[in-house]
Amino acid sequence: MSNYVNKRRVILDLAVTLDGFIEGKNGEVDWCIMDSDMGFTDFLDQIDTIFYGRKSYDLWGQFTPKNNDSDTEKEIWKLVHSKEKYVFSRTQKMTDNQAIFINDNIVEEVNKLKERSGKDIWLYGGASLITTFINLGLVDVFRLSIHPVVLGEGKPLFVDIKQRLNLKMVRTKTFSSGVVQIIYHWNGH
Repeated sequence: MSNYVNKRRVILDLAVTLDGFIEGKNGEVDWCIMDSDMGFTDFLDQIDTIFYGRKSYDLWGQFTPKNNDSDTEKEIWKLVHSKEKYVFSRTQKMTDNQAIFINDNIVEEVNKLKERSGKDIWLYGGASLITTFINLGLVDVFRLSIHPVVLGEGKPLFVDIKQRLNLKMVRTKTFSSGVVQIIYHWNGH
């Protein structure tokens, strides 16, 4: 009998505009469609851990939906907040009761977490953490939901990538909202 256990994967799951932005020039994400047929709760059931950069964690790590938000949105945030959270920060050293902070040895710390038993890990972002993870070869799956909007300017998805990544497309899905989701695997190194 084998003791082999599938290694947990780090999944970059992001909404992106047709022109490659993950936020508008003022950080706005009002263009992002939360379509119930996109199966986001299924994705959240597939993960048990979320990786944040410090700025993203400050903005979204403990976000509380408003009373007039939809039940779907409230359910999504409840699921998000049920996950184990890690915050990658060069400056903030503390750990609170909501998250564990990682300041250095990123590759070693992430690989330790990937070796632990459990579900997959969502690389939430922000942009500089995504760049760091890509440049360190730590992203296993790119799950991009391309929204039918062109912003013209904003925060780009990929900045300062140091190497070419040859990805394998494993699935595409088109939704009635016009969003196209593409899932790529990277088997690099």
